[in-house]
Amino acid sequence: MSHEAISVFDMFKIGVGPSSSHTLGPWRAANLFLGSLRHKNLLDKIVSLEVLLYGSLAKTGKGHGTDIAIQLGLSGDDPVTFNVSMIDAKINDIKTRQKLILNGWYEIDFDPAEDIEFLMNESLPYHPNALTFLVVLNNGDHIAETYYSIGGGFVKTEGGEIDEDSETILPFPINDAHDLLHWCMKTGLGIGEVVMENENAWREEEKTRKGLLNIWEVMKECLYKGCHTEGILPGGLNVKRRAALLNKKLLKDKHYFDFDSWINAIKEGGHDFKYILDWVSCFALAVNEENAAFGRVVTAPTNGAAGVIPAVLAYYIIFCDANDENKIIQFLLTASEVGCIFKKGATISAAMGGCQAEIGVSSSMAAAALTEGMGGTQRQALMASEIAMEHHLGMTCDPIAGLVQIPCIERNTMGAIKAITACQLSLQSAPDFAKVSLDNVVKTMWNTAMDMNSKYKETADGGLAINVPLGLSEC
Repeated sequence: MSHEAISVFDMFKIGVGPSSSHTLGPWRAANLFLGSLRHKNLLDKIVSLEVLLYGSLAKTGKGHGTDIAIQLGLSGDDPVTFNVSMIDAKINDIKTRQKLILNGWYEIDFDPAEDIEFLMNESLPYHPNALTFLVVLNNGDHIAETYYSIGGGFVKTEGGEIDEDSETILPFPINDAHDLLHWCMKTGLGIGEVVMENENAWREEEKTRKGLLNIWEVMKECLYKGCHTEGILPGGLNVKRRAALLNKKLLKDKHYFDFDSWINAIKEGGHDFKYILDWVSCFALAVNEENAAFGRVVTAPTNGAAGVIPAVLAYYIIFCDANDENKIIQFLLTASEVGCIFKKGATISAAMGGCQAEIGVSSSMAAAALTEGMGGTQRQALMASEIAMEHHLGMTCDPIAGLVQIPCIERNTMGAIKAITACQLSLQSAPDFAKVSLDNVVKTMWNTAMDMNSKYKETADGGLAINVPLGLSEC
């Protein structure tokens, strides 16, 4: 059986909100399309360009900023480094001038209102998140390339996946939890240690460590900024940010000007259950409010679920005395492998599997990482992962107005708390007596996704998306 190789840096991608599948994926697809044109020496021969959005990308693309991401991607901007404060200015300039500067140097006529088409009633068979770039050249030739944004910022073309890591030969190939446990038992290594050995097939260990600490640095910046930014989220629902107000309340209006002094102040507040619960919720709200505001986040494994892992990791660091680089790196490595298992055996795309594929997977990832970090065995970590997903099975994706706000932001708080609860349950349990394995629950999640009505898969055609009047304030 072949083994797909997925790196920790494929699961944790630095990007821009609000959606990994509807924003980051299309952005990357546009970058890749530019690369295809450059490779064929066709970039300066383009007369016109049109973009067709299908399925879920069409139905919730406006709310998810898909059109914005495509314009930035075609401009040659990088989602990892682009200054997010300049998004509005750049998009307004394209709209006003009706000009698009491809790859930053070749200008063509482009009217976003006309040249990006939302085909609400059309879908392509491979995946609900499909987009096609249509180009006319100055010699009259036409070019069409189709890309699929399959969740978590992963992109495929008609010919196959284009994440270059997938062909790497790993010392410990893993497709499912059984494989992972086999290598742990055979080598005596922990989950995070097995994953690090695999990462060594791509790069030196020091580079992996540095990269993971950078991932945590972006998460930290997002946590801090989200907990110190008030206001109304964009999109028209008039959703009020809550993390900053909760942060103020919990710290009794005291302000701390850097992350370390801030978390030290939080830690000094004690270990009361309600106090910790409020902070975990605050952390998760902060990240996903930033995500909803087109801020810089880390897909974990998606943007819509980006708050779960930072919230649980912050809980681990602050309330479990884990402010240590080695522990943080181990946490991220372990979490990433669980995400890989779900991607290989099921899906991490809400358009394919509902919100169980996003919040459920992120909760499962965090549960395993926290359990191992708290001294649990490999089997207890996988048990925690199973417990977390088991109690997200069937969760629908029904964003109101197609925005990653209601119920998405609050769902991150629930996913984080479930991860912590799953960890505690597994640490107090014997895996020998567990009736459901992680592989069982991955298979069940995929079967549930296949049975789920399409209107509950990020289309805004069902559930809360149609049953909550848009004039109401957030509950």
